[in-house]
Amino acid sequence: MAERTPREEQIVQVHAAYVLQVVKTIGNPAIRKETDYALQKAAENGWASLVKVTHFILDGRRDDGLLVGLDEEDRAIVEAILAGIQNPATLPDPQAVADAGQAAPGIANIIFAASRSDMQALEAISGMAEQMSQSGGDMALLAAKIRPMIHGERELEILCKGMSASGEALVADVVKILKELDSQAN
Repeated sequence: MAERTPREEQIVQVHAAYVLQVVKTIGNPAIRKETDYALQKAAENGWASLVKVTHFILDGRRDDGLLVGLDEEDRAIVEAILAGIQNPATLPDPQAVADAGQAAPGIANIIFAASRSDMQALEAISGMAEQMSQSGGDMALLAAKIRPMIHGERELEILCKGMSASGEALVADVVKILKELDSQAN
């Protein structure tokens, strides 16, 4: 598989818990029931295409045909799973915090669209928040702050409570972009 672009790397890092759970299940079929439950929840949150392909992978399929019809995000996740099966050294670090420079614009734009009642954005941010909360650490703390940000919270002291310096930097970048988007919309 080709080397990941910075954007693909960012997508994989945001969804590290998902990638790791699928690869872990392949190595330990005893946890398949637990994984299937998590996949059911992911499908209910708008990730049906990704979940369908993930089931194919869990059932033993490994061909490039799995990537056909997937959007950029799902494709990056599936490629990370397939690469991780072949070489566990390629798996994302579950403790790493996403690069603020890469993640902030995407997160901010989805939050902004969700705040304007964009149904696709609301579904996307819901699924993203669930994945982030499974990652633990700063990503889980950020996931818990998405709803307040959708409802207009911009106070860093409130949004960054309990985060590391890198988590605070990510939130600060997201809030900066949200404030710019808010001012452009008004």
